[in-house]
Amino acid sequence: MRLLLQPGDGVEPLVKGINKAKKRVEIAIFRFDRREIENALVNAVSRGVHVHALIAYTNRGGEKNLRELELRLLAGGVTVARTADDLVRYHAKYIIIDRSELYVLGFNFTYIDMERSRSFAVVTKNRAAVQEAAKLFETDTKRRPYKPGLGSLVVSPANARKQLSSLIKGAKEELLIYDPKIGDPAMIRLLEERAKADVDIRIIGEVTRHSDQLKVHNPSQRLHVRVVIRDHERVFIGSQSLRTAELDSRREVGIIFRDRKTASKLIKTFREDWATTEQSKEQGAQEEVTPAAKVAKKVAKAVTKELPPVAPMLEGIVKEVVGAKADVELNSEELQENVQHAVREAVKGVIQEVVEQEVGAEPE
Repeated sequence: MRLLLQPGDGVEPLVKGINKAKKRVEIAIFRFDRREIENALVNAVSRGVHVHALIAYTNRGGEKNLRELELRLLAGGVTVARTADDLVRYHAKYIIIDRSELYVLGFNFTYIDMERSRSFAVVTKNRAAVQEAAKLFETDTKRRPYKPGLGSLVVSPANARKQLSSLIKGAKEELLIYDPKIGDPAMIRLLEERAKADVDIRIIGEVTRHSDQLKVHNPSQRLHVRVVIRDHERVFIGSQSLRTAELDSRREVGIIFRDRKTASKLIKTFREDWATTEQSKEQGAQEEVTPAAKVAKKVAKAVTKELPPVAPMLEGIVKEVVGAKADVELNSEELQENVQHAVREAVKGVIQEVVEQEVGAEPE
């Protein structure tokens, strides 16, 4: 079992995995903008490797990019299949090399997920897990129903609720969880029950309803992974949050395994991230002690929420200034996030200054 940590390991381990393939590469894609991986896939074809890409039929705001990716891969000799549209979303990310090695990813094949977000992936040569993943890949490419045959490969909606519930119920001492948004009522009740049984539960992410039993910190950096570490040795890494949609109506893939060495690395990273979130929380509390700061934060959030997509606008302006033939290739998700952050910070500063001038200093 091998752990990949993001940010940190970057794209290189995935490229190396593809480069060492001798017979076949199977890859499931939801979002994608890493040309290094694309080039590795095409180069593998030139070596005589059969490369098969399963690409999501849709993702929010990125269908054009998916269809362009399909065409480029087809031109490079890659066999391309598109997922069915029977589920709300096909959000799984994994790679199978030569039917002997499985990469299960919490992150997408994108710069923002791999270089600017906390995320993880796990690489395993466990024969049963690799074979089960290959079976899933085949059924999804052929758009046939998938019937789970291995509990440790967690596949939504086939067995995810059952397997993740069992993982949580078995906790005796501790649950450390990374999850952007926990919202499923049954899962929240399970977590609260374990907390009442004196299990120490810490969550980096968000829980959609307040719970006095759960210790929750907002992440100090962008979070794009779902991890559960149980009692120092049993681990889940995957793409599904503990949310109803991701458990019951989307294709998500994760893996549950027992590996003390990998668990120790994850625990170390979690505790470091937890400490950082506490520092950020204390700093935020100190910074936002005035009504002016609170007003500024709310206004900035409202303004950025209504901000239109900037990538199409920027592409149009660049081509207008530079010329219609200009080769403009933008990561729209990363660009939008960076612009929103910049606008939010600028608006907060201006609004806070105006409110403080109009209202005056806070009484002591």
